Amino acid sequence: MALQISFDKSKGNPRALSLCNNLKIALALEYASKDLKIDINELTQGPQLIQGDSFRLFTADAILRYAMDDFEGQESEEYHYALSSLEALLEKKEIPKQHVEECVSKALGNYLTSLSEPVSATKLITFANSYALSQSLVTEKFPTLPRQIANAIKSAERLAPRNIAAERTGAINIVDGLKVKELGKEILPKENERNILITSALPYVNNVPHLGNIVGSVLSADIFARYCKARNYNTVFICGTDEYGTATETKALEEGVTPRELCDKYHEIHSNVYKWFQIGFDYFGRTTTQQQTEIAQDIFTKLNNNDYLEEQTMKQLYCPVHKSFLADRYVEGECPKCHYDDARGDQCDKCGALLDPFELINPRCKLDNATPEVRFSDHIFLSLDKLEGRIKEWVDRSSNEGNWSKNSKTITNSWLKDGLKPRCITRDLVWGTPVPLEKYNDKVLYVWFDATIGYVSITANYTKGWEKWWKNPENVKLYQFMGKDNVPFHTVIFPGSQLGTGDVWTMLHHLNTTEYLQYEGGKFSKSRGVGVFGNNAQDSGVSASVWRYYLASVRPESSDSHFSWDDFVARNNSELLANLGNFVNRLIKFVNAKYNGVVPNYYIKNLPSFETVKQDINEILSNYINEMEQAHERRGLEIAMSLSARGNQFLQENKLDNTLFSEQPDKADAVVGVGLNIIYAVASVILPFIPETAETIFRMLNAPALKIDNEFHLAILNGHNINKAEYLFQRIDEKQIQQWREKYGGKQA
Repeated sequence: MALQISFDKSKGNPRALSLCNNLKIALALEYASKDLKIDINELTQGPQLIQGDSFRLFTADAILRYAMDDFEGQESEEYHYALSSLEALLEKKEIPKQHVEECVSKALGNYLTSLSEPVSATKLITFANSYALSQSLVTEKFPTLPRQIANAIKSAERLAPRNIAAERTGAINIVDGLKVKELGKEILPKENERNILITSALPYVNNVPHLGNIVGSVLSADIFARYCKARNYNTVFICGTDEYGTATETKALEEGVTPRELCDKYHEIHSNVYKWFQIGFDYFGRTTTQQQTEIAQDIFTKLNNNDYLEEQTMKQLYCPVHKSFLADRYVEGECPKCHYDDARGDQCDKCGALLDPFELINPRCKLDNATPEVRFSDHIFLSLDKLEGRIKEWVDRSSNEGNWSKNSKTITNSWLKDGLKPRCITRDLVWGTPVPLEKYNDKVLYVWFDATIGYVSITANYTKGWEKWWKNPENVKLYQFMGKDNVPFHTVIFPGSQLGTGDVWTMLHHLNTTEYLQYEGGKFSKSRGVGVFGNNAQDSGVSASVWRYYLASVRPESSDSHFSWDDFVARNNSELLANLGNFVNRLIKFVNAKYNGVVPNYYIKNLPSFETVKQDINEILSNYINEMEQAHERRGLEIAMSLSARGNQFLQENKLDNTLFSEQPDKADAVVGVGLNIIYAVASVILPFIPETAETIFRMLNAPALKIDNEFHLAILNGHNINKAEYLFQRIDEKQIQQWREKYGGKQA
């Protein structure tokens, strides 16, 4: 005899019907007084039992009665309750709650669990109807069932295309307390919690960011912010465009627009690039706001009142061609220290020395190559020499307590070693924050004094409670991310300004700076068409997850690193696709194929290697957290991927395949249960780096985002429904490498 089973897909609730029919078939196999062989086929006419050429049974009820030689069973009140309720469910009719509870109570609680009475086909049919009904609509714990019925339930759930537990309203079989908390629309510090304020260097508004800009600031900050939130720290991530200054005025002249129009244009460009890269700012603002004016002028006024400002006549360079004073960065020439020919007036990109534009050899205007003229103008200087002792004391304390990155300490100590001198904080411009002094009402605040205050004003645009973040040093830790060229402004000038006001400020705790990312052995250059810029990454057709992963994997944390197309493609194909993608999809597909997407009843006692696996995973998690707490993101990513590799090893060690499923079902169940939880843990630790991929895995697991915890947990429980597998990554053809190299190589190609 062969049982050929299919399901009527025209019914209102096919999952309930599938479970109900399969449970009856499974019960038939458990209680049959004759041998039955099952063959599952996709037919349209419902379940069939075929014997010989002439004998046919077309319903699961009839098959069960045939198996038990019971065609004369007496139909009870409970039978009618269960049957009518199930029919109503299948037709999506509303069923009175009292009716359902009475049905389940009678059919499951009292009727079938008694072993003192003989079990009939009618009773088993009643039970199957009631069980399908109860799994759809209620969540009561059932009494202990007879072994044969319990076995049949397990078999039925393996056979059914979908266990219907997931259709219960809000039901999900995940351990509570391990989910990532929702922080809400407005995030403010909380008592007795770890409150973390994260900023990344404000990108200047007159250009399109390249990959080095992105990994050096916003991506690095985003990875750390996502990590903190996945640890359930109370975290806010603030950034925005830096919009004032000579560079904006000059760029606006080049493009024939007003500075405001230029800023609007590039603010949108930056916003779109970061949105595509999935940078999860809590607020992305800009510095050209009323809050910026008010806060910057307040700091200026308090510094002035406390005698930390002074007037000096300043020698400046003036361009006679476009008739404007030149910002330091718009003067170029030969570095007097390393003789690099393209040094800027404020800093040499090659040796990192901070410069005065008058130190440059053969200075020239960046815009038109004209030789600048020397002119004199009165300006306001910040008396850093008067603040030097307090700044040094603060640097010594903060750099150690906050474990600043090595290059941050080196650059800052170099400044302090040379001795601090008064530094000009005003400029002869129109586009900027007005200087709040009558004599200087035709000048604005220098952008490098003004821009760092942007962190505060952007927060003030995010929330009226901004002072709870910025004037709350006892309860808030400030983490800042940037390239190394921005360090002195964040470790000397901005902290000096904060100290000089006399206010109680939240000051820098941890500074994380990167070296430079080179492109294929050279420098990024928009003008020369060299390198990949934010919009180019989007146009490549490669997902943001792959770009984020690669940039994090080559993040220049302690020395310059290099973007390479060969390495980019190799990491996608060998690490993301072959390691992570293979592990996740292999197991998800297996569970859908063999368990119909339902997590089986798994027991750790059936997996002798579990304690070793758990110990290995706990060690990986401990190392991961230790590195990520210090914002060692490159190493953190390596460790996260090692967890995926350990998951692959786990499946290999236990030889999860069709043979294990058939011959050692209890062990297969345990491997599946533990394996799914390893996938869950992997998704949690990769989320800071590739959030879209993690979210896809959570969707496949039909589970909420998992908190990054110190220990491995079996958070996904038996009876939980997962979804179908989705492809996480796609293979990149190596032929694409040369095309990209030619397209983005500029003069280096």
